[in-house]
Amino acid sequence: MDNTFISKRLFCILGGLSGIVGVILLMISFGIAIPPPVGATRSELVQFGQQHYAGVLWGAWLQAVGPVFIMLFAFSLVHLAGATGRLAGWMTLFGATILMTVSLIEITCYISALFPDPEMMTSISLRVISAVQHLYFIVGAPAVFLPLGIILATSPILPRLFGYLALLLAAAFAALGAVFMLRLTLPAPVTAFAAVQALWWLAAGIALMIRSGSLAARESRVAG
Repeated sequence: MDNTFISKRLFCILGGLSGIVGVILLMISFGIAIPPPVGATRSELVQFGQQHYAGVLWGAWLQAVGPVFIMLFAFSLVHLAGATGRLAGWMTLFGATILMTVSLIEITCYISALFPDPEMMTSISLRVISAVQHLYFIVGAPAVFLPLGIILATSPILPRLFGYLALLLAAAFAALGAVFMLRLTLPAPVTAFAAVQALWWLAAGIALMIRSGSLAARESRVAG
């Protein structure tokens, strides 16, 4: 095996593993960060925060770190497709920036909701979380999946089905964001739909690791 084959295969494996690790971290965060009861009074919210203090903070940490690994995987796909200098590649970078910004704002509110003072801090933080969740559907997820879907649909890096599914996800998220724009708080089934994108990242990460050998062999032949 030449160095080109080894380095290319290792890059694919580490890139795919990054996406898988990111999804696992997010799944753990959703499992330990229990949401507060609907319609709870301020005193009940404060008590909830005290009871689930560690879970909320560790969940926030995992939800902040997980997307970093996923975006690293997305950039790996852009690089492997040779699209870093294309408009779709730049727009993927732009979309990842938006998505991370939206995610970090929401996570900041998770942490600020734990402060018992000032008196309205918890209620305000929870309302901001509801508001920010709109941004994920309106622009956050579509801004990543649309350009990345275009790249994958025109590249042999992954089965083209992944590109078409990414485009479908972009359309679905944008549609849900528009349909529920007049609802200040998104319905639970809508927010739960966000978990679908995690399945895409997980499957794409596994697929890249499986195809690492063939992709490395193609690169080696070109280099030779």
